[in-house]
Amino acid sequence: MTRLALSIDVEEYFHVENLRPIAPPSSWDGFPSRVEAQVDRLLDLFDAHQARATFFVLGWVAERHGALVRRIAARGHELASHGHGHVRLHELDPETFRADLRRSRAAIEDAAGEAVHGYRAPTWSITPATAWAFDVLIEEGFAWDSSVFPVRHDRYGDPSAPITPWVVRRPAGEILEIPPLVLRVGRTNLPAAGGGYLRLFPLAWVRWAIDQAIREGRRAVLYLHPWEIDPDQPRLPVGFLRGVRHYRGLAGVEAKLARLLSEHEWAAVGSLPRQSPGPARSRSCATT
Repeated sequence: MTRLALSIDVEEYFHVENLRPIAPPSSWDGFPSRVEAQVDRLLDLFDAHQARATFFVLGWVAERHGALVRRIAARGHELASHGHGHVRLHELDPETFRADLRRSRAAIEDAAGEAVHGYRAPTWSITPATAWAFDVLIEEGFAWDSSVFPVRHDRYGDPSAPITPWVVRRPAGEILEIPPLVLRVGRTNLPAAGGGYLRLFPLAWVRWAIDQAIREGRRAVLYLHPWEIDPDQPRLPVGFLRGVRHYRGLAGVEAKLARLLSEHEWAAVGSLPRQSPGPARSRSCATT
């Protein structure tokens, strides 16, 4: 059984946190939508390589593109929630998060006619400061989460978190956490799970991390956004650093992804084996 999983965060180019200063939610309906064409390209690419993936769909997208959600499911892929309004959890509290979560799940399930069991927070925003989100996910019946990036980063991350799937123990119960891929160098976790790290770094960087995970018997979860295979997307007038983070490397992502698809067998996140060799890890997260 494969230990490698693909995941797609289904959102528009103007939804990303990096562009929020110039593309606030109040402006979103005024931008041209490009998500359907890019997701369809990914679906065709995955079919060509007999790959399966998990599509973490933003509720905002599901409400406007229900037919796209149905196509994803019909092509044999897993659907999961990416929240509704692409709001970092640091800007929410438990009840506003619950409302956002319920709205996104309802939109996806109504469109696809199938249950949603997994979740990924926008911008990997489950951190020690927002660990209360696990309680809400457990109370809402989610089976697993993939929101904790075990790295140090200026916007997200928990470098002390396990780099293999682990059981989160909370006052509300337990939930399985499935982290994205990292490259372990000494005692440091370096991000290598796709996204900007696939765009901005040589393909060898991600390959190194995948090979290391395979050797160590770890799961390897990669992620991507549909806009990352869309070099012709509208350019918004952002500053230099934000522009580099969002636009650099777009032209080469699809070819890099195709190489990775040809080199390994890929599955959906929710279908990964639940345990590494030996006992499953667990960790209590303090209530915050």
